[in-house]
Amino acid sequence: MSNLFSKVLLVVGVWIMAFETVQSQNRYLVYFKDKSGTSYSTANPQQYLSARAIARRQRQHIAVSERDFPPNTSYIQSIKNLGAKVLYKTRWLNGVLVETNSTTLSQILALPFVRGIEGNGDIRNARVSTENRSNNKTDKWGTTTTEGYGFSENQVKMLCADSMHSAGYRGEGMLIGVLDGGFQNANQHPSLQPLFSENRVLSTFDFVDNETDVYDDHSHGTNVLSCMASYMPDTLIGTAYKASYVLLRTEDDATETKIEEAYWVFGAEYADSLGVDIINSSLGYSEFDNPAQNYTYSQMNGDVALSTRGADLAAQAGILVVVSAGNSGSSPWQYITAPADGDSVLAVGAVNPAGIRTSFSSIGPSADGRVKPDVAAQGSFVVVATPSGSYAYSQGTSFAAPLLAGMAAGFWQAHPNLTNVQVMNYLKQSGTQAQSPDYLLGYGIPNFKKADALASECAAQKCVPVTARIVK
Repeated sequence: MSNLFSKVLLVVGVWIMAFETVQSQNRYLVYFKDKSGTSYSTANPQQYLSARAIARRQRQHIAVSERDFPPNTSYIQSIKNLGAKVLYKTRWLNGVLVETNSTTLSQILALPFVRGIEGNGDIRNARVSTENRSNNKTDKWGTTTTEGYGFSENQVKMLCADSMHSAGYRGEGMLIGVLDGGFQNANQHPSLQPLFSENRVLSTFDFVDNETDVYDDHSHGTNVLSCMASYMPDTLIGTAYKASYVLLRTEDDATETKIEEAYWVFGAEYADSLGVDIINSSLGYSEFDNPAQNYTYSQMNGDVALSTRGADLAAQAGILVVVSAGNSGSSPWQYITAPADGDSVLAVGAVNPAGIRTSFSSIGPSADGRVKPDVAAQGSFVVVATPSGSYAYSQGTSFAAPLLAGMAAGFWQAHPNLTNVQVMNYLKQSGTQAQSPDYLLGYGIPNFKKADALASECAAQKCVPVTARIVK
C-alpha cells in the first residue's frame, strides 16, 4: 500500500509540476527600441501594404512612414532563438506578442534592442469589464436581447440612411473591418446571404485562436454585422448592405483577458494592411479582475489605454474608426471606455427609438475635457440577426456604432475625396446637437441628408473644408 501510495504521490507531483510549467507560459507584448537595419523602405510599400492600403493613404495625402514597416526580422529571430513563441507582430507599436516563461522573459528584456513590455507583466491577467444597467441581466457585451421579429425602419431612418440608399449609396466599393468577439453562423443567416453569395467578405481572421474561421464563436459579431450588412426586405436592412467586409475576432469571451486589447491592435493593423476604409468596434475596456490593472477615469485621456493608442494610429493611417461609447452610463463608472476616449475616433452613444438618450449610454467628457461621446444612434430596440437564423431586439451602444458606421460608409461613398477626419467632422456637424454639443450625446444624431448637403455645398463653393488631417 505504501508503495502504491508513493507511486500515486509521484504521479500527482509530476502532474502538478507539469501544470505549473504550463501556467508559467505567460504572454507579453514586447516593444522594440527601433527599426534599425530593416530591409523595408518607404519606396516599396507594396512589400508590407496592399495596393488598396497604399491608395487610401495616397488619396488622403498620408505619406508611408517607418511606422508602417514591420518589426525588424532579426530582432524577432533573436527572441525565437531564446525559446519564446512569437504569436503576432505589431508594426505601429513596433513589437511582438510572445508566449514564454519568466526565465526566458528576463533574457528577452536583457536584449539591447528591447525597450520593455506592456503593463510590466503578463498581459492576460486582467478582465474586460462587464457592463451592467438597471436590473437587466447583461453579458460582457452590455446587450440585453429579447427574441422577437421586428423591422429596421426606425433605426435606419433615424440617420436618414434610407434617403442615402435611395440616392444610390449603399456602401458599394467601401471596405469595412469589424473587430468583435466572433460571428457565429453569420455565413448561414438568411439576411446575410447576399453578402456571402456576392463574395463581399474579403478576409477573416481569429486572433484569439490563430485561425481563419470566425463563424464558430460568439454571437455578438453576428448581431453587430447585421446592423450594417443585412439585406432582407421587410425585415432587416443594414445601413451599408452593399459594402464589403473584413471580419476579425479580437475578443475572447471565454477568458475575458486584457490581452484582447493587444488583439485589438493586431486586428486594426491587419485591417489597415488590407486597405479598409472604416473600422467598427463594439468593444470597451476599463475595469479588470486584478484591480491593480484597472484604468482610472484620469487615464481616459486618449493616450494611455493600449486599444486607444491603436485606434488613434489606425485613424492616422486614414481609417475612419467608429467605436461604441460603452454601456456604463448607469453604473458607478459612468464614463466612456477605451478606445472611445481616443481623440481621433468616433465614439457613438445610444438613444431609444424616440431619439432620447438611454440611461446605460456612457457619458463624457474624456479625462482631458473633450466632448465624448461624439455622436449617437439608436441603441435600444435595435433589430439584429441571431445565430439561430432568426431576428431579435437588442440594446447597447454595440449596435448604435455599426448603424452609424454603415451610414458613414455611404456618406464617404458619396464624397470619396474627403479624408477620414472630414467625414467625421461632417457627421458631427449634421448632428441634432451640432450647435450645442454636450457630454451625454455629443453632437447628437447625425443626418445623412444634412451631412451630404454640407459637403456638397463646400465642394461647390471650393471652400476650405473642415480639418482634413490628423497631425501628431
